[in-house]
Amino acid sequence: MIKKLLILSLTSIVLSCGGNGEKSEQPQKPNVIFIMSDDHTSQAFGIYGSRLASLNPTPTLDKIANEGMIFDNCFVTNSICTPSRATIITGQYSQANGVLDLEGHVEPENQYLPQEMKKLGYETAIIGKWHLEREPSSFDYYTVLPGQGKYHNPSFIVQGEKPWPQNTIQTEGHSSDMITDISLDWLKNKRDKNKPFFLMHHFKAPHDDFEFAPRYKDYLEETHIPEPASLYDNGNNGSIATRGVNDSLIHDIGSSVSKRNTIRGMHMRLWSGQYTKISNPDFDPSKRIKEGMSDREFTHETYQEYLKRYLRCVKGVDDNMARLVQFLKDEGLYDNTIIVYTGDQGFMLGEHDYIDKRWMYEESLRMPFFVRYPKSIKAGSRTDAIINNSDFAPTLIEMAGGKTPDYMQGNSFKPILETGEEPKDWQQSSYYRYWMHMAHAHANPAHFGIRTKKYKLIFFYGKYWVDTDEPDAEWNRKSWGNRFTFHTPVAWEFYDLENDPKEMNNLYGDPAYKDIIGDLKDQLADKRKELNEEDGDKFPHIQEVINKHWNDL
Repeated sequence: MIKKLLILSLTSIVLSCGGNGEKSEQPQKPNVIFIMSDDHTSQAFGIYGSRLASLNPTPTLDKIANEGMIFDNCFVTNSICTPSRATIITGQYSQANGVLDLEGHVEPENQYLPQEMKKLGYETAIIGKWHLEREPSSFDYYTVLPGQGKYHNPSFIVQGEKPWPQNTIQTEGHSSDMITDISLDWLKNKRDKNKPFFLMHHFKAPHDDFEFAPRYKDYLEETHIPEPASLYDNGNNGSIATRGVNDSLIHDIGSSVSKRNTIRGMHMRLWSGQYTKISNPDFDPSKRIKEGMSDREFTHETYQEYLKRYLRCVKGVDDNMARLVQFLKDEGLYDNTIIVYTGDQGFMLGEHDYIDKRWMYEESLRMPFFVRYPKSIKAGSRTDAIINNSDFAPTLIEMAGGKTPDYMQGNSFKPILETGEEPKDWQQSSYYRYWMHMAHAHANPAHFGIRTKKYKLIFFYGKYWVDTDEPDAEWNRKSWGNRFTFHTPVAWEFYDLENDPKEMNNLYGDPAYKDIIGDLKDQLADKRKELNEEDGDKFPHIQEVINKHWNDL
């Protein structure tokens, strides 16, 4: 009997070994954490070398980025929260996934990214900001903010016996801390540790209204925040579409830091204290705003306060990232976890005297993006390859061992991550479209365009509804309009980004660029056809404007 057991044991050992006598194991799948902050723009990092880099706003994030690959040309396809998130979760552009604006939603059956990750054996979770309205039931686990959620003492929607979204929990603290607490608890206590995990960890911060955790009230208080020159002098940026004939619309279009925008200048809210007392009970606007200030002095003081609040929210994100990294290190997970960090779009921090996002201008269009995974990504690597948020899902799926589904429009940049080289047939441009028009008092005209490594071409079509009582016109007015809505002038803008990276000189119509602009228009038309972004069938009134003004000089 003992002899028989010995033989069985030896047989078991032989079967579990390869021909060289070593134990044969299946390769261990990497874990994936996709971290996204709301409105965390590339200017507010050290790694992107902006005017704010000297403030060292993101030491933890910079360290993670420098241990992996940094992308210098990552762009959003529609610079507004809900559409951007829909593109990330579906791998599709706005017109394909149907989420054109903040009223959009993604049904559970169309939440493709977690579905594909589950097929690959991953346990999936989303924690923090969701903002896609329908239940995120394609995930195995969720704890998400209702809508925008609150900065302080936020409630969360959780899984439970009641129908979505009735199951809620209440927390006490700042949202950045609470979201991290919940993620750490899931990672440590609630997930199936026999499976690799895919976690989408989404901060609310630093979304407007910049309600920072009270512990940061003195952070940067005595520091001068560098200001963009275009805050005071916008040069030849823009067109009649963004400024009006003879600057007749500059008080209406584009929310501002200064007093310029009479509909929604940030100064009207900033100095009222309406969202300051919670974060800083000692806030006293009289210490900053004095009677008799010139407009420039007033803008300076407003900008300083605005940026300090924004960067205090960024500080909270960075500190919570340090907590997350430390946990991964303590649990031995750090080097087998693909860590992705991004914002859901860029954000204007006073450039051209604009705040918020929505624009195709560089600060709003560009997304911060970096990936750390030492097993296949070289530390300290950087690329100028063009990617956008439709490419995120295909890349994550392929890094997890899958293949990009045919229904996704994005492209996997896994080869770029692993080789550091841009494939010869890689995309050389990114398409952008902001569908909403003069909405929510931010008052940005609808537009689309194309961005290459050297140039940017934008078409503002200035109209979004039919002047009738047709149902689609009413739907558009309800979703995008407000009492300030009106049609705006149609115009093209063109920027030579190599010579004018700050976009201070619209060169559309300059004879020296005639051939370049013509080629960009051809590329733009081809891209719109390829992505099914044309308007002829669904929005003929917009297509009519496009046809009429396509060859405007």
